[in-house]
Amino acid sequence: MTKIAPRQAYGEELVRLGQENPDIVVLDADVAKASMTYLFKEKFPERFFDLGISESDIVGTGAGFAVAGKIPFINAYANFLLGNGWEQIHISVAYANQNVKIVGHNIGASSGKDGPTHLPFEDIALMRVLPGIMIVEPADAIEMRKAVRAAAQHQGPIYLRVGRLPVPLVTCEEDPFELGKARILREGQDVTIIATGAMVAKGLEAAEELASLGISAEVINLHTIKPLDEETLLRSVQKTGAVVTAEEHTILGGMGSAVAELLVEEFPVPLQRVGVKDRFAVCAPYDELHNILGLTAKAITQSVQRVIRKNRQ
Repeated sequence: MTKIAPRQAYGEELVRLGQENPDIVVLDADVAKASMTYLFKEKFPERFFDLGISESDIVGTGAGFAVAGKIPFINAYANFLLGNGWEQIHISVAYANQNVKIVGHNIGASSGKDGPTHLPFEDIALMRVLPGIMIVEPADAIEMRKAVRAAAQHQGPIYLRVGRLPVPLVTCEEDPFELGKARILREGQDVTIIATGAMVAKGLEAAEELASLGISAEVINLHTIKPLDEETLLRSVQKTGAVVTAEEHTILGGMGSAVAELLVEEFPVPLQRVGVKDRFAVCAPYDELHNILGLTAKAITQSVQRVIRKNRQ
């Protein structure tokens, strides 16, 4: 299966958007190579601003550009952008409802070898509590290009999660993409697997294994985590009666929590969440870290078997 790094697609699409719209500006916190925003810098140096390792400043400056009518994409490692810049995001972007595109790079286990200080597994939770900010995590590079373009066209603040390493392509150029609309990638009858980002490919892998065990799994690509596409999710769950969520994030306050909150109020069913448990990560290569943290197709398969057993009790 072809693999492409989402950050590569992000950087390339920014350049295309810059050619089309002179109001797009890019702000960077000394991560131009890692974020691929150097591609934009090379093409439009007058619209590229490197503020250095100063995440709080980059948020406030981005909000200022938005007030001036520009469309700012602000870029930094996700753990530092939200860890250091959350107050400014809270007040200058969310409360002020500014048209800022907040782009968190090296999400999840992307920087596994850099150690726990560089591994953001809490960013979705931090952003979910802020009113008015959309949260988007594309499944692959193809969807990343579509998401970047949609983010530029969307009026309002968006948080976009961008992975560093290549992930399998699970969508096609022809597939429709709309912010706020989940996509059913595989239909099934026995369980709904709801995944986001790099975990979508693992959800599909798990569905193949489950099929060999006689379990029909529906797989949903939830690229927009906030707001939830409640209609699509509820329709699927009402059909299958069981749910497993999968995310490269802590299960505390993440996508799985958002789905659980919806279902406990609207349609309670057996549910399991695959994600990082209540712990810090360790220093390890990406795939090894996924195994350590239980972010695997095997973990999804086992979780599905558990919810199926609950339904049969």
